[in-house]
Parts: sequence; structure tokens; C-alpha cells
Amino acid sequence: MNLPNKLTVFRMVLVPIFIIVGYIGILGGIDLTTAFIIMDVIFIIASLTDKLDGTIARKNNLVTNFGKFLDPIADKILVISALVMLVEFQKIPAWIPIIVIAREFLVSGYRMIAVQSNGKVIAANIWGKLKTVTQMVSIILIFIDKHNFFDFVIRAKTEAEALASSVQIYMPTGEYVFNIIVSVLMLVSVIATIFSGWSYLKGGKDLLKDA
Repeated sequence: MNLPNKLTVFRMVLVPIFIIVGYIGILGGIDLTTAFIIMDVIFIIASLTDKLDGTIARKNNLVTNFGKFLDPIADKILVISALVMLVEFQKIPAWIPIIVIAREFLVSGYRMIAVQSNGKVIAANIWGKLKTVTQMVSIILIFIDKHNFFDFVIRAKTEAEALASSVQIYMPTGEYVFNIIVSVLMLVSVIATIFSGWSYLKGGKDLLKDA
């Protein structure tokens, strides 16, 4: 097994470790803040191996069928696992990973039909690239955000207001701005996910002419 493929396998091995750390935090083995930091570090390392394995494979002519098969699967497992764990921690709503998973099924199905029909691979578009970048960055940032997705909309200006309300929460200015940035990035990643999926459907519409 060459180095790029080893990095891909390593990325997949990191996923169960990532999940186990999360549940150790949920069960009280370590505090959640520590769990989030460890999970974030694992996710960052795994994301870096994604970039590294492709670069090494192309630069040294080490592209293999095994790598072509496993690399995109490892990427999807990593991202979906992170999103599902964020739902488990109530950091994001469940509709976010549902949209991501639905898109991946649609795109994977279209790619399979395209290869079987004419051997052509539907190329990634700008929405797909935007999705990948915003997804990775927003996941990394949300683990270190003290608040949840779009909590800034229920921000109380003072601690007294927060104590008097059963809905509002108090956020210092820095936390408030950070939560806006993280939430908007996550929302942009979802929008890009939808548009990239639509672009694939539109680009491969000729494949379903016999429907």
C-alpha cells in the first residue's frame, strides 16, 4: 500500500476515534470543552490528510483504483460523522446533515450512472468547491464556538435580560460576532450543498432521458 492510500486509511481510522471521544464527553468521562477541542484537532488532522494524500498521489504518480474508490468515501464519512455528532451535541439542527446526506446519495448515483452509460465523470463545479471549503471551515469553527447554530438571534444584551428570559441567552460581543460568522458559514455550506447537487442533476439530465 502506497503512502497516499495509507493516509486515506488513517483518515478513516480517525473517524471512530473522533466519535468515541465525543461520547466520552457526553458520558462525563471528560468535560465537553475538552472533548470538543480533541475532536476539533482530530478533524483538522483528518482534513489535512485529505489534502495531503491527493497532492502526493498526483505529484508522484501514485494514483490507484483503491485510492480513487476509498478517498471520496473517507471524505464523506468524515464530514457526515462530524455533522451527526454536532447534532448529538445539539450544536446544529438535524436538517443540515439530512441535506448533506441526500445530496451525496444523489450525486453518487448520478456519477455511477454517468460512468456506466458513457464512461464520463461529471466534473465538480464551483458550488461543489464552495461547499467543501465552507463545510470544513464551519465544522472546525463550530466546535470551538461556545454557542449553537444561529444562537445569536436570541442574544440578550445584558445578563439581567438573559436571566429574566427563558429564551434569550447572554453573549459577550466577541462570542456574538464569532457565532454570527460560524452560523453564516454553516448556512452558506448548506446552500452550496443544495446548489451543487442541483448542478449535478442539471448537468446529468440527459442520463435520465429514458425515464
